[in-house]
Amino acid sequence: MKTITLFLALLVLVGCSNRGIYGGIQASNRNECSKLPPSQYDECMENTNRSYDEYERERKEALGK
Repeated sequence: MKTITLFLALLVLVGCSNRGIYGGIQASNRNECSKLPPSQYDECMENTNRSYDEYERERKEALGK
């Protein structure tokens, strides 16, 4: 029983870590957008506004899962 609980806890932590990493990358990308000229800023920001759930769904579709 302890093994199953530990395994489930690790799965939850990995999921949270991936979400956190994605959020950090998105924040960095938004910061990079602020360095662009106004003509490119809006398009750049649109590309960084995808939620983690949307990203994960698209990633799974691309992998055929």
